[in-house]
Amino acid sequence: MGKKKLLLHSCCGPCSTAVIERLLGDGECGVSVFYYNPNITDPQEYAHRKSEQIRLLEELRRQGTEVAFIDADYDPQNFFEAVKGLENEPEGGARCAVCFEMRLRRTAIYAAEHGFDCFDTTLTVSPYKNYDVISSIGRRISEETGIEYLSGNYKKKDGYRRSVELSKKYGLYRQHFCGCAFSLRDAQKKAASAAEVQP
Repeated sequence: MGKKKLLLHSCCGPCSTAVIERLLGDGECGVSVFYYNPNITDPQEYAHRKSEQIRLLEELRRQGTEVAFIDADYDPQNFFEAVKGLENEPEGGARCAVCFEMRLRRTAIYAAEHGFDCFDTTLTVSPYKNYDVISSIGRRISEETGIEYLSGNYKKKDGYRRSVELSKKYGLYRQHFCGCAFSLRDAQKKAASAAEVQP
């Protein structure tokens, strides 16, 4: 029996490092990266993150590891429409759940249309993302589309720490917010508040 064809949604190059390493190390799947992130609402930020994802995969290819890159459409307007009314939700709340669903659903549909056996996401490597919420969304989409969702909890086994190590090894740009305008707004507010209390 051959390896499963896995379509891996990637939120960014840094998070994908440890996830790809683990999946290929397990030897059960051939991995293709699906880059669909309409939540990165600044075009320059989006282009920078995408280029870093491509650069990582090119470096892995030079080392003999083949991971295909699939570039989905950049459609931030769809993201804004999907989260309309949720602009003031806290980070990790209802707005994020809508965003997770948007990205996972697009991944599953592409997987179903292009002969993949399963799908998963790098989102769960982050300690700032709720695995249970993401997994629940992924399983529901799996039932609706008929494509298996692997539901990997990649923050286990020090996955996040490993992603930081590999990001440093490859010199990848690591961002400090998820990418959406609302996350950036909240991060800037937090930084401003912290600056005010400095002695």
